[in-house]
Amino acid sequence: MGKVSDRLVIIGTVQYAHYCFFSLSAGKANCPYFAKAEFLADLLQRSLPKFNIHKICMHPNEWQVNYLIKCSNLSKKLLPMLLCSHLIYLLSYSQQWLETTCKEHGWQHENSPMIWRELIHRGGKGMLLGGFNDFLEHVQAYYSISSDMTSELMMKIAAENLKTREICMEEEVYNQSLVKPKHIWISSALNPTCYSLIPQLFAPGVFQDTPTISLHLLDVGAVEEELQGIRMETQDLALPQLHEVTVHTELDQAFQQAHTIILLDDLWPEDGEAGEDEGENKVRKVSERYRQFGRLIEERAHKDVMVVVAGNSLVNLKCSLLLENTSSVSSGRFVAMATQLEYEARAHISQKLFVKTADVTDVIVWGNISGSYHIDLQRAKVFHYNGAIWGWSDFSQPVLEMIYDRKWLECDFMSLVSTHRHTVASKSQRATAISATNGIIAVLKAWNNNSSAEQVLSLGILSTGQYNLPAGVVFSMPVTFQHGRWSELSDVIIGDELRAKLQIAVDELREEKDLASRTRKGTS
Repeated sequence: MGKVSDRLVIIGTVQYAHYCFFSLSAGKANCPYFAKAEFLADLLQRSLPKFNIHKICMHPNEWQVNYLIKCSNLSKKLLPMLLCSHLIYLLSYSQQWLETTCKEHGWQHENSPMIWRELIHRGGKGMLLGGFNDFLEHVQAYYSISSDMTSELMMKIAAENLKTREICMEEEVYNQSLVKPKHIWISSALNPTCYSLIPQLFAPGVFQDTPTISLHLLDVGAVEEELQGIRMETQDLALPQLHEVTVHTELDQAFQQAHTIILLDDLWPEDGEAGEDEGENKVRKVSERYRQFGRLIEERAHKDVMVVVAGNSLVNLKCSLLLENTSSVSSGRFVAMATQLEYEARAHISQKLFVKTADVTDVIVWGNISGSYHIDLQRAKVFHYNGAIWGWSDFSQPVLEMIYDRKWLECDFMSLVSTHRHTVASKSQRATAISATNGIIAVLKAWNNNSSAEQVLSLGILSTGQYNLPAGVVFSMPVTFQHGRWSELSDVIIGDELRAKLQIAVDELREEKDLASRTRKGTS
């Protein structure tokens, strides 16, 4: 006969068991029947060699596992009829838990408690014994032990269980209040960009003054198992700042206590209403989703939340829709990311001048980030250029004076930038997630830290009349960050030619907003 090992688990009130093999459910932490089961488990511990009990108690108002007693017995003499180890679990459950558990194991059981046994080393779905009386019969038959607890003692133990649990809950609330993590939400978390973004969020210099971070992954209507996979990989990184990772496929908890929100491109299904073209279909979905997001941010997020809208589609419009529905949050807390586009332009200029991409700075992106935009090089500088004039490492020269090929600047350059992401995606057979991540991280670093006043970034922000642009339009323009706030660049010249190009972007953005308004009226 081989060595055997018993483990006994008792769970009170609405419970969920991670090791459910032999289960008793009493419905409440103050349930007298659970108290009797606990008393019997204590009796087994005193009677059986090497029999250990571990208890987890939860309040009757709580939904999940409320009482767990795990016991192990290493004596093979007391269970001669068993040829190998097994687990015994006694669980108290809610009706929903009961239905789910029975469905998973192929059992039929209606009343509390429910008890089953499962072999430890062999696995399997387990053997259902039945209710509480069946458990007592099992204990009497296999252990020759019974319980003669009086009703008075049952009620006394039940009251003590409830009081103890309430004290423990108060301690848990206090301990949790000592941990104040920064809550970061990523929407459309199944977007490939999220995969490369998560590790970079914990890189030095991004949230350097934040001891702990709670990361929340949201993808409305997605398959939860896919999000769970990302959650598991994130936990595998063993990041010191990481407090927890949660996943969400519904909006019931979206943006709760959010300090930072990163909104990536949605992966819409290929559908639409009859007679609706692809553009109208996308605008309608974006309009519905981002108006709802705006209301949730208004209701649930911190008032100093940082919201970064990133992606390839309707970026300015998304940011504008959020602003329309968040009256109590400052418009300065919302930005649309143009830094990815800015870095792509810098890459093409660096190739033209045979320098590194990092050697090109102060490139400005104006207009509609995912539509009609203009790359402005009036302030652009190049470092380490191998030309007629050389200087120290911090010596720079104007890009426009170093590029003599005006035809390339006026024609080829804009074409190369506008097709850059498509070219990269066609070669790599995947989205440009790394460059999108780099753009997001650049914004967060500048926003969270005291960046240099000379560092210029391009962001879509709400126009209030800057540069004689119409107010109320989210427009990409040059900004600098200082002390956690951005401000538009003042020393920029807008001539007639540039003005005409900006007007094209303004008209396009107005058309997008008008279309969003029309689709809203059509669905209301």
